[in-house]
Formats: sequence, structure tokens, C-alpha cells
Amino acid sequence: MPIFSSKKQSPEPDEQPKQPQRKAKDSSQPKSTQKNILQPETAIDEEGKQEDSIRPQKFADYIGQKDLKDVLDIAIKAAKSRGEVIDHLLLYGPPGLGKTTMAMILASEMGVNYKITSAPALERPRDIVGLLINLKPGDVLFIDEIHRLSRMTEEILYPAMEDYRLDITVGKGASAKTRSIPLSKFTLVGATTRVGALTSPLRDRFGLIQKLRFYEVDELSQIVMRTAELLQTPVNSEGATEIAKRSRGTPRIANRLLKRVRDYAEVKSFTEIDKLIAAEALHLFQVDPCGLDWTDRKMLSVIIENFNGGPVGLETLAAATGEDTQTIEEVYEPYLMQIAYLSRTPRGRVATKAAYQHMGFKPPNEQLSLL
Repeated sequence: MPIFSSKKQSPEPDEQPKQPQRKAKDSSQPKSTQKNILQPETAIDEEGKQEDSIRPQKFADYIGQKDLKDVLDIAIKAAKSRGEVIDHLLLYGPPGLGKTTMAMILASEMGVNYKITSAPALERPRDIVGLLINLKPGDVLFIDEIHRLSRMTEEILYPAMEDYRLDITVGKGASAKTRSIPLSKFTLVGATTRVGALTSPLRDRFGLIQKLRFYEVDELSQIVMRTAELLQTPVNSEGATEIAKRSRGTPRIANRLLKRVRDYAEVKSFTEIDKLIAAEALHLFQVDPCGLDWTDRKMLSVIIENFNGGPVGLETLAAATGEDTQTIEEVYEPYLMQIAYLSRTPRGRVATKAAYQHMGFKPPNEQLSLL
């Protein structure tokens, strides 16, 4: 994952004469192609890309996570009143709930710059050392998937987080010396989907540890409406609710489904996305009213039809569905268990009564007795 910075990047001298030609070329293209909201860049100018991004830029525009916003709002106001930096923050929860966006808003509300990277990108000590040395006072350093940090990188972070210093070793053997480099006070924001995988020394150094919860349908509906406005896609409230119901409580999935529905509506020449159009489009993309995709339904049908509702072992289920065990455990099982369609027992996986009804099967008597 590349390193992102909110600091403005000055244009190169040889790029200045080319810029008018690029603008003239873009102005002749349709409006839909002028704004590519997901165009990746190695450096981001937040002020220049504010209109092109679907991410909210402040807490007032951030929908959902009310408890978390209240906690961070108090932390920000307290830090500003004392003229200090915010305590290091650890955000954990399933992917797609807005951990990166929250870090960006945190930096924006504090009026400082931020840098974004991921733990796998910090393989060598010099990677994290370069980032820490270049931080300005109050800057926010966001590390995604922080539980994947290497042991050596993690050891370097300990004094940096606690004492804002960097301990480095110069030389080798008997002539080796340890030097401490003072660092500017900064805020480390770590994000992880597996908070239990963090080591205790690293986890205990975070002053704030907050969990992001899944979103309600009404919150997702507001997110869909906001994103549709930014994408200049007409959507009514019923259409937004239909998309929100199939989004698994995750804003990232809601935005992705909205884009697919938008494609369907444009190709079919519909002027506005309503409930019927959204349902037709998502049916085409094999997303049912509960948010299950083809693989989810395949797993349930295999358990019900091939194994009489279970219990069935993980290895057997993986062989029957053609998926590997890790994908089943980390991608498909969590949501099926959250909506009570799948039960994990010591003997294996069992399809629940709700799963039978959703898949159109009649639960057998012996299955009913177990539920």
C-alpha cells in the first residue's frame, strides 16, 4: 500500500506548460468522465480533491458512529484547549466501516497534516524511521492493518509513541553506539480488523481504543443519498433504502452497490433510481434482499441439500463449495452468523431455521428440535 500525505505537492517546472493542454482535453469529455472519484494517487492534495472524494471531510458530514464521534469530539476539544496533541488512537472493527476516513477527519478537525500507510509497507526499519522523522508537530500518522507490523518495526514504535524519540544504532560490533533522535509530537492512529492479534505492549500504548460498529439501514440510506449527490446520480429515498438493506451494514459495500446500480440505470436509460430499478439491478448482480451473494447462498444450499442442514466440518464445506477454509471463515461465515443463518458448533456448521426459510426449504423436524 502506498504512503499518502495530505501535504500539498508542488508541480514540477516541466509539467507547467502541459497543464493547459490536459485541461482543454478534459473539458471536451462528458461530465461523468471528468470526475473519477476513485482515481488512485501517490500523493493527495486534500483541498484540491475535496470535491472529487466521497469521503466526508469533517464530523458534521460523517454519518453514523455517533458514540465514536462524541468521544473523538471531546478528545479534540480537550487537546486544543491544552495546546497538545491527541492521544494515540486505535480503531478496530470489520473492514469498510470508515477507519481511514475517521483518521482523515481527525487530522482535518485538528488542522494538521496526515500521512497514511499500511503495516505491510513498513518491512524495513528505515521505512518507519523515514516517516517518523518527517512528521511535523501535531501530524497524524495512520497505519492500516497495524497488527501486521514486523517485530522490529514495532520495537521502533515503542519509544516513538511514549517518549517521542527514535532510538537508532550506529555502527556494528564493538564500535556500535545508540543514539536518540527527538521527534515532533504526533498522533498515531492504528486501524485493524483483528485487535486480538496486536501484542499487548503495542495495544497498551494507545490512549484511545475504539470499536466501529455496523451501520443501521437508515444510516446507510443517508450515506447512499449523499454519495449519489456527489456522483450526480438521481436516487429517491426508496431506492436508497433498497440499496442500504443489501449492504451488510457496511458503507463501503453500500457505495459499491450504488455504483453498480448507477451503471444499470444509465445503460437502461432510467432518469432516477427508485426501489424497483435498484431491486432489478441488484438481482442482476446476484445480491438478494438480505445482502447475500451467490457464494453465500451456495454455502447455505450445500449445507441444507448435501448435509441435511449440518453439522458439517469446515474442511468438508470448503471441498464441497470450492472455497478455501480461510475465505469461508473470514469472508462468508461472519455475516451469515450475524444474521443468524449459520451456527458454528463443536461438531461443525449448522444451517438455522431462518436459513431454511430464506433459501425456500422446509426445515425438517429434527432440525427444528435443535434450534
